[in-house]
Amino acid sequence: MDTTVSQDELQTVLEQLNMTADDPDLYRVLIGANLEATALVDAIELPEPEIPERKWWRPIGEDNPLGAWYVRTDIRGATGGSLSGRTIVLKDTVLLAGVPLMAGTTILEGYVPQEDAEIVHRLLRAGVTITGKSVCEAYCFSGGSHTSATGPVHNPHNPAHTSGGSSSGSAALVAAGEVDMAIACDQGGSIRMPASYCGLVGMKPTFGLVPYTGILGMNPNVDHTGPLTRNVADNALLLEVLAGPDGVDSRQAGVEAGDYTGAVAGDVSGLRIGLVREGFEQDGGDPQVNELVRAGCAQLASLGATVTELSIPMHKLGAGITFAGIQSMMLSMFQMDGCLLERPDVTPEGYMKFQAGWRERTDELPHNIRIGLLTAQILKNRYGSTYISRGMQRLPLVRAAYDDALREVDVLVMPTTPTTAPLLPPENADAAAVLAAAFGPLANTAIFNATHHPALSVPCGMVDGLPAGLMMIGRHWDEATLYRAAGALEQSRDWRQV
Repeated sequence: MDTTVSQDELQTVLEQLNMTADDPDLYRVLIGANLEATALVDAIELPEPEIPERKWWRPIGEDNPLGAWYVRTDIRGATGGSLSGRTIVLKDTVLLAGVPLMAGTTILEGYVPQEDAEIVHRLLRAGVTITGKSVCEAYCFSGGSHTSATGPVHNPHNPAHTSGGSSSGSAALVAAGEVDMAIACDQGGSIRMPASYCGLVGMKPTFGLVPYTGILGMNPNVDHTGPLTRNVADNALLLEVLAGPDGVDSRQAGVEAGDYTGAVAGDVSGLRIGLVREGFEQDGGDPQVNELVRAGCAQLASLGATVTELSIPMHKLGAGITFAGIQSMMLSMFQMDGCLLERPDVTPEGYMKFQAGWRERTDELPHNIRIGLLTAQILKNRYGSTYISRGMQRLPLVRAAYDDALREVDVLVMPTTPTTAPLLPPENADAAAVLAAAFGPLANTAIFNATHHPALSVPCGMVDGLPAGLMMIGRHWDEATLYRAAGALEQSRDWRQV
């Protein structure tokens, strides 16, 4: 580190901070002393990472018909584990040492992580084969599958339609049968929305249940990771492999991992289910999707559950909490070059070096990211950080509204997405169309990233050849009850025939 401070540099910084220095030479000496102390951190040597030699390749053309693969690999796990013989794809925000990571944006193209995410270690110990990285949306900032720099990801049920985002490739590959299961990440619905659109089971666990160590996020207060599978039993099995503290992730206070596979027994006698009225009243919602969700709950009632309707007026105000958080997300991802300040979690230095280049390449960002950055800057210019604070002040009230309802029932239910998968917007779509396709699906999902409740999407039927999703929300750390209900629904009927 250069610890000297020139007169010109000091003057520039003084102007940036609207400050004066009555003795500039003394200020330069004192600042230099602070820099010398800061430089001591470089004297603490880190161990050199052992980067495994892993082969990877990029499939093109007919080898990637849905546009869902980023890279292919063949990384074999241990023998004899609970996932032996299974294949999995990782969302392209999960660090896999020696394999490129792009996170859907050209800004990060060329970045190769030097370490594995914690969940990679757990997966390989369980015996799974990692067959590649899946395309995700640019910086994960979209509920549609149209914003990745590699191109759109197509829905296997109808390629003209979105597969959902931001875990777009993960969902498409599982639904197409190209892999058995996938890792997805969720900051506003990015596990559950693709599950809904592609006819999959997708679990956003309780905040902190699965360690986020070694995964690129949007903001450490809303980042979640979890499983995408074709059936409930596989989902529960994968969550058992992923769940539990790692001793590093600061999100993991009070983690309570459970027996998830044992919960998928199909018996829902006495289970209390509450239909959240406001979740069925979102603007632009499809009445056919609403009816399929209600029919799914009626099926559970026929198996012994009690189904009632209740109202949580706060649910429709949840968008305020979500959008008040945009400023925090843009600060974490962009202004701080991905370095997290809110929690003492390590951010890979190599990633930060690539991410710092965004300032000279903003024209490469999709419309939804640009609008997000501009919105965050205007909020900062007008109000400072007031709306971040206001959102956090009101969040306990919103969380309490769901907690109160979950004292009356065991599971809350609403449509995962208000509609089935929409058409992909055209390649030359304007900013309004890009934003509508990116944020429209989040109406019911995003608030639970802020309240940290577990939420599971399970398919409940078809509308014109496209799947519909039913979302179950549970008490914190009570994923087992969600699997209990989802298992019963799945075992009692074939959603494809509904």
